[in-house]
Amino acid sequence: MEKIKEKMNQLRLEADNAVTRAEESEAKNKKYDQLILEKDQEITSMTHKISVLEAELDKVDAKLAEAKASQDEGESLRSTNENLTRKIALLEEELDAAEKNVKETMEKLRQVDVKAEHFERQVQRIEQERDQWEKKFEEMQQKYKASQAELDNMVANMESL
Repeated sequence: MEKIKEKMNQLRLEADNAVTRAEESEAKNKKYDQLILEKDQEITSMTHKISVLEAELDKVDAKLAEAKASQDEGESLRSTNENLTRKIALLEEELDAAEKNVKETMEKLRQVDVKAEHFERQVQRIEQERDQWEKKFEEMQQKYKASQAELDNMVANMESL
């Protein structure tokens, strides 16, 4: 009997050891289940963060594309502005040249006008001189005719003598 008791004690001891091992295994299993649950929650949290970050990335990409488009438009406008500025500068230069040309032309016109007035005065003076010479010519012609008539009378008187 003693052997049976010993055997029973031994079996009890083995059973207690097995129960202890089973409880330890169950505890470890619960720990692992808890760890798996935590890791699943971490994975879910990380998945959510990834989806939020992907959404933010999409927004940032959209803003970046918008910024690039704005930059391109700004560069285009800057280029257009530079072209217009160059055209304005060229037009201003042309305007300055045209104004200078107009001033020179006006000065030449004034000079021509002064010369024309001078020549008109000369023409009037020469016409007056011509009129005086014509008057003298007519007077001289009349004197010549009178002298000729007197000479003819004298010749006739002399012939009649």
